Amino acid sequence: MSLLTITDLTLRIAGRTLLDNASLSIDPGRKIGLVGRNGAGKSTLLAAIAGDIAPDGGNIVLSSRASMGRVKQETPSGDRSLIDTVLSGHLEREALLHEAETTQDATRLADVHERLLAIDAHAAPARAAAILSGLGFDQDAQQRPVSDFSGGWRMRVALATALFLNPDLLLLDEPTNHLDIEATIWLEGWLRNYGGSALIVSHDRSLLDNVVDAIAHLDRGKLSLTPGGYEEFVRIRTEQALQQNRAAERLAAQRAHMQSFVDRFRAKATKARQAQARLKALERLPQIESVIEDTPTRFSFPEPSALPPPMLTMDKVSIGYDGRVVLRNLSLRLDMDDRIALLGQNGRGKSTFAKLLAGRLAPMHGSVQHSPKMRIGYFAQHQSDELILTDTPIDHMARAMQDATPVAVRAQLARFGLDAARAESRVGDLSGGEKARLLLALATRDAPHLLLLDEPTNHLDLDARDALIRALADFEGAVVLISHDSHLVESVADRLWLVEDGTIAPFDGDMSAYRTWLVERARKAAAGNENAPDNDGSGRKEARRDRAEIRRAQAPLRKEARAAEALLGQLHKERALIEKRLADPALYDAGDTREITTLNTRLAALTAEEAAAEERWLNAESQLEEAEPS
Repeated sequence: MSLLTITDLTLRIAGRTLLDNASLSIDPGRKIGLVGRNGAGKSTLLAAIAGDIAPDGGNIVLSSRASMGRVKQETPSGDRSLIDTVLSGHLEREALLHEAETTQDATRLADVHERLLAIDAHAAPARAAAILSGLGFDQDAQQRPVSDFSGGWRMRVALATALFLNPDLLLLDEPTNHLDIEATIWLEGWLRNYGGSALIVSHDRSLLDNVVDAIAHLDRGKLSLTPGGYEEFVRIRTEQALQQNRAAERLAAQRAHMQSFVDRFRAKATKARQAQARLKALERLPQIESVIEDTPTRFSFPEPSALPPPMLTMDKVSIGYDGRVVLRNLSLRLDMDDRIALLGQNGRGKSTFAKLLAGRLAPMHGSVQHSPKMRIGYFAQHQSDELILTDTPIDHMARAMQDATPVAVRAQLARFGLDAARAESRVGDLSGGEKARLLLALATRDAPHLLLLDEPTNHLDLDARDALIRALADFEGAVVLISHDSHLVESVADRLWLVEDGTIAPFDGDMSAYRTWLVERARKAAAGNENAPDNDGSGRKEARRDRAEIRRAQAPLRKEARAAEALLGQLHKERALIEKRLADPALYDAGDTREITTLNTRLAALTAEEAAAEERWLNAESQLEEAEPS
């Protein structure tokens, strides 16, 4: 039986039809990637499934008693801690815990605790902490109020809440947009192990290849389902297009041959009957249209002039803000043939390093030397906020290229697919992907020798991402890339630099090795391994990191111990209420044997539950003691 059934769905927005009698079925446990061009209606479809908008026709049916979860559009806020914010997302658990604290009805209290056990409420804090940790929040951050964090980090909290609910159907719309590559890799693993169904809108090829069972393609108002990940979808769709085009060509040739016979012999009496037969046969031929391919997306970068090596060197450089050092002792070199990706969690200094290379941040110590002729193109992930919404792309480019002719201005925009119509539109009317194209055009207007790309693909669709990869392959200058998109990193970079522990060092391996390294590091952290290696060999840093790993590893145990202790208290409270009721003579005077039996049965069950909770508490405390450093 299907978990979600969409039948003949029609959706219109502002008079434009996005889905036209589209159908889709999702079985329990299946994970479906939803792809399509920007503006095709993917997010609108998710909104309709969630009940935010009403269909213009057709039906959306979710299986009875099935739960559905999605990332809320509004980011969480307020003074509540991250861990409490995630926990509060489980409304049933919150209501049951409140009722367990306030009810005086022993029978109802028993029902409440049975339901709490059924939803595994005692393990909820540890589960929420593990999800937040995977998305980049350490134990200290989890206890800080949501108001301390920026919008991007709050979106991670919203994502954590949706994952924590563990619904039967999970709706995710570009879940990796606010994640770094480490959190993206963690999310891929979580989704692979997730037992429910998921419908995932994403332009992240790695996510679509590593997580989903099938691809739902939204194209020209229709939904088609293809088994496998995105790579398999591209292969099958390409083969289907070729077969369909060949069939259309064969049919066109057959039609032309028949029409030629009719045209030649229609006027001849001896051939008139045959001509009429051919006309009828011609009318019966099926109408097979050739696959209509969208205009392919193409990007191109201006070719820079050659520079002698080294293009840029830095010697014992330290950088930071307001006297606080973020990265120190950097002695690195860049040449024109370098293709480098920066790895490391958000907040470790990747964007700070990019600002140093771009000349937007001066070193606190040390020196940076580069060729006086070197030009730098910088794409920053938040630069779209600096665009003037009432101006057009032509206005922006003309200001940036003051000595260029109008033809040259338009040509630079055209390099990134901004045709005349879009070049003359207000920036406020452009999509996120079109704004990203404008920023790429602005960043490369001077034919830079060094191109700095900080999350360039956040709003680009899959075709535009592939176009960017092809353009970078042809680019003659150096590239320093920061991206959560593993496919982009693997396709572009030939060297990886790890930003961690206040410095930058080469990572010896490819993205596959980096994934393995992350998993191994997480395993050691979970085990509280005191001998985990440290990249810089510093004894003090090693000890400090080991202590932090131990704290992270102990956090679930501490929460487990607290949860077990709290459950014990609630069970003791329930026991006291039942014993008080059983000691009441009025109970027996009323002669209600059913209530007496129920209370005695619950009292016996309480003994087993108290023993189990006490055992959990003792086990957690014992493991905490064993994990303490000697």
